[in-house]
Amino acid sequence: MNPPRGPGRLRALARTLARVAARALTAQLLRWLLSLVRTGRDAAAAALANRTATSSVLGEAPVVVSLASHGRRLRTAHLAVEAIAAGTVRPRRLVLWVPDAAVVADPPPPLARLVARGLELRRADPDRGPHNKYWHHVVSCAHHELPLVTADDDVLYGPGWLEQLLAAHARHPQDVVAHRAHRIRLESGRVLPYAQWGPAVPGTVSRRTFATGLSGVLYPPRVLDALREAGPAFERCCPRADDVWLHVTALRLGVPVRPVTDGATTYPAVPGTVWGGLWPRNVLGGGNDAQVAATYTPEDVAVLWHDQLATEGPVPRLRPRPRERGAGRGGSRAVRDPRSPEPR
Repeated sequence: MNPPRGPGRLRALARTLARVAARALTAQLLRWLLSLVRTGRDAAAAALANRTATSSVLGEAPVVVSLASHGRRLRTAHLAVEAIAAGTVRPRRLVLWVPDAAVVADPPPPLARLVARGLELRRADPDRGPHNKYWHHVVSCAHHELPLVTADDDVLYGPGWLEQLLAAHARHPQDVVAHRAHRIRLESGRVLPYAQWGPAVPGTVSRRTFATGLSGVLYPPRVLDALREAGPAFERCCPRADDVWLHVTALRLGVPVRPVTDGATTYPAVPGTVWGGLWPRNVLGGGNDAQVAATYTPEDVAVLWHDQLATEGPVPRLRPRPRERGAGRGGSRAVRDPRSPEPR
């Protein structure tokens, strides 16, 4: 039988395309629903562990894990801590910084249960904002011996999260190590807007690789010492973009950032927190670009430009960057989507 011609052929093609689109949308919907189920399951498991577990949240891993929380986020911060405590390895110290002295003195029951199991609940400076996750730790001693891993209070980290960071650190002890990172892009010696930065290149290190704190970042002791020596200069240039200050400090020290795998690993958000935090202002509102411009000196930009010329030329090779926060946040293990926040 001859295939239809003219309008009939167009209608058949339209029906075929509609069926393909419907199947694609159905598959996407199913993946989204499955991610919601998995995230809800993991959050419920963390909540149950918080009420029933008696084992210590600490272990023998030679590292300090630090995160910060405040306000309404304190209602669910214990879920992120429980996810870290459920990992294949546990840190020697696990510290949660909060600006409310009353919470430190009399923590809510979920946090009180964690304190009884080894969590350090410490007072943070209300004016330090996102820098609280590392600032108080770096100024706590004159010389650091252990690396620091920064974490977020609204993420359900997978069981191998910390073990993978430490394994990469053991292989490259002088580098910053990140589960998730971008590649800074420049044009004519000028840093392009954050939205135009590309994804990190797997298996490479670069001065332009920019760690984003959402999925966890490990900083070696010499970077911690440099942060202490730099003092609170971030208050003048990037008070709401801790990732910017952490990157520029490592850049000036000559320390590169190394992705753990492909630099696109994200973890599911604690339910109800996807639209919180600083990312709407920094990423969607252009806050990152203003703070990058105020932080990176001409000398810093020259280093980045030289790196791009040496590795990619004046026009960097473009690859699609994974989606921003809120996309592909399903599952209890690492999710590699074609993307995502930060700097925050």
